[in-house]
Amino acid sequence: MSTNVPDGLPDRIRHYIDGEFTDSADGATFGVLDPVTNEDYLLAAAGKKADIDRAVTAARRAFTEGPWPKLLPRERSRVLHRVADLVESRDARLAELESFDSGLPISQALGQARRAAENFRFFADLIVAQADDVYKVPGRQVNYVNRKPIGVAGLITPWNTPFMLESWKLAPALATGNTVVLKPAEFTPLSASLWAGIFEEAGLPQGVFNLVNGFGEDAGDALVKHPDVPLISFTGESATGSLIFANAAPFLKGLSMELGGKSPAIVFADADLEAAINATIFGVFSLNGERCTAGSRILVERAVYDEFVERYAAQAGRVVVGDPRDPKTEVGALVHPEHHAKVMSYIEVGKTEGRLVAGGGRPEGFPTGNYVAPTVFADVKPDARIFQEEIFGPVVAITPFDSEQEALALANNTKYGLAAYVWTNDLKRAHTFAQSVEAGMVWLNSNNVRDLRTPFGGVKASGLGHEGGYRSIDFYTDQQAVHINLGEAHNPIFGAR
Repeated sequence: MSTNVPDGLPDRIRHYIDGEFTDSADGATFGVLDPVTNEDYLLAAAGKKADIDRAVTAARRAFTEGPWPKLLPRERSRVLHRVADLVESRDARLAELESFDSGLPISQALGQARRAAENFRFFADLIVAQADDVYKVPGRQVNYVNRKPIGVAGLITPWNTPFMLESWKLAPALATGNTVVLKPAEFTPLSASLWAGIFEEAGLPQGVFNLVNGFGEDAGDALVKHPDVPLISFTGESATGSLIFANAAPFLKGLSMELGGKSPAIVFADADLEAAINATIFGVFSLNGERCTAGSRILVERAVYDEFVERYAAQAGRVVVGDPRDPKTEVGALVHPEHHAKVMSYIEVGKTEGRLVAGGGRPEGFPTGNYVAPTVFADVKPDARIFQEEIFGPVVAITPFDSEQEALALANNTKYGLAAYVWTNDLKRAHTFAQSVEAGMVWLNSNNVRDLRTPFGGVKASGLGHEGGYRSIDFYTDQQAVHINLGEAHNPIFGAR
């Protein structure tokens, strides 16, 4: 067992179903690794169909018989605010466990814990402030929209910043009156296990929140195919999203899927180069490069290309790789040896596809653990695998362009379309380029700064649907149109004499 374990951890992680911690029906478990040592630090219950069935039954009972869906928005809001208060009060412990479990640098894990609290606070406010549509036909009719919670929401979350991304789904699903079954990523079940105690202390009724750990092919598949789960929200790989889409289709489930990305950062010659370099360094190396919106393809106008590559490579070489627990660390350990091997294999491919100008393998001083030196390839052709395929690690490809038209063609030349970043001081160019780039989200002269009121999602292979703000409210509710006649009924009369 790992010797790097924080104090106070349980011996094993269990499911949480109908207000109780429980083992798998068949007693199955799986080992969870510390990414610094790659040694097991505990066992987690491995859920399968029987466990999902129990969780869905509890959630369905809480929805049909319990008080949660019937509460006034203000009453649900109070519970969500208590959740936010509890998360904020425990941010240091949450960050410690998240950093240990995922390999994220502790300073970045702390920011993610605080964002999780903000997600709950945001939706707690939104459900009280929201106004639904009303349409009047003076003297004749009033039409209004009535929102209703849908039922049991199945939430399947990824292993990068797991606690924060779980909050991103849990908060709007619960705010709108649904009950939930959460299936966290098997690589990082630790922080998800903390939700049960937080919700209990905040006063969430029994059965509203349920958690089943396990593998996607077992627990995740059973959740997607369960006939009493009308909604699935998934964040993860595009290939997995495609499989979920197919498995959910016979049940006509509501789907929201935020999938992979290979996002471009376009740097024009008139850009503030220092700002662009700082932002694009952060954009691909923060969160260990394990972020869906990473600007992992940097397209640079040829007039400043050589200067940009030289300065970017030098700065990438100064990025601090280290123990995730060290506040000075900027890139920690990748989440799992399987993923580490995948990223390292892409680096070897990259050495045949581009000019290696920084990194290129395991950093010095780290003979063990899932460490990767921040790696930069220049002169990468648009048909290269490291240009086209999502690596999901601290690896970036830089490519030159000669015209705005070429930059747009290069930016759109992947199957993905999640995010894009444009650096230019030409305001007209910035807006016209943003409208033409195939991406669900565009940042102009900015890194990835999120406004929770805006839609989050992608196009092409990067996703289906949007969440965030009112888009989340739309996804987690049924919108019922109610029509009221105010005057004499004007009906076509069939069968009149």
